[in-house]
Amino acid sequence: MNVNDVKNVCVVGAGNMGHQIALLCAIYGYKTTCTDVVPEALKKAENFANTYLPGRVEKGRLTKEQAEAARKNISFTSSLEEAAKNADYVIEAAIEVLDIKRKVFADLDRFCPPQAILATNSSAIVSSRIADATKRPEKVVNMHFFNPALVMKLVEVVKGPHVSDETAQITMDLSVKLEKVPVLIKKEVDGFLLNRIFGVISREALWMLEMGIASAEDIDKACVYGAGHPMGPFRLMDLTGIDLAYIMATERFKKSGDLADLPVPSVTEKYVQGNYGQKSGKGWYDYTKK
Repeated sequence: MNVNDVKNVCVVGAGNMGHQIALLCAIYGYKTTCTDVVPEALKKAENFANTYLPGRVEKGRLTKEQAEAARKNISFTSSLEEAAKNADYVIEAAIEVLDIKRKVFADLDRFCPPQAILATNSSAIVSSRIADATKRPEKVVNMHFFNPALVMKLVEVVKGPHVSDETAQITMDLSVKLEKVPVLIKKEVDGFLLNRIFGVISREALWMLEMGIASAEDIDKACVYGAGHPMGPFRLMDLTGIDLAYIMATERFKKSGDLADLPVPSVTEKYVQGNYGQKSGKGWYDYTKK
């Protein structure tokens, strides 16, 4: 099997990342099925496709014909079996909870054709913790997109000890076909490359806020106007989800037992309050106001 054999893509999860990954694949010519157990998420994903594609045409980024072809390429279903039955490549973008992912991959293993590669978009859970839930561990791999997936160019491909050379190569090649810039990570490591680097920045920023050294807004300004970052760590957390930051920190603590890996109190407080960032309307910033 090589990348040219990939025709049909299944995306599991219609949330913040999943619906954008699905639409990306559809735009680049892949027959794509997006599935989710939450009807509201599927409806929101479909509405996004119906508004995003005409918007691209209006801005001159896509032709009318390209937008119409992309819309025909993407479909939505609540049935995982229906979404997976013809898939050559699966990208899972479900919640960052190991038990849920293992259940999804076990089901995918039963539903998908034998040649299908099963990728997880997770940046917190390495694929070796999921692979043994299937009978095709050599075809289970991390393919980590960045948010927003339609815009961000980087894709991290993680070649764990179980991942075959073929699976890694097809994943790298597929990323290129989606006009992304893939990097190959040769060993499994928590946080992979970029999140590991930015995790250090985010933790320091959070503790400076906890200690009252500066406000979230001023820390963000320092990173943007001093370090040249496109956005500061707090604005970025609001974009990717404070709930994700909480879950990832909790997962790190479960593995390490190091109290330093626990989420800082302010992150825990916002998680408990349901203030996850842009998707909930409030996070470090208030998005209910213009």
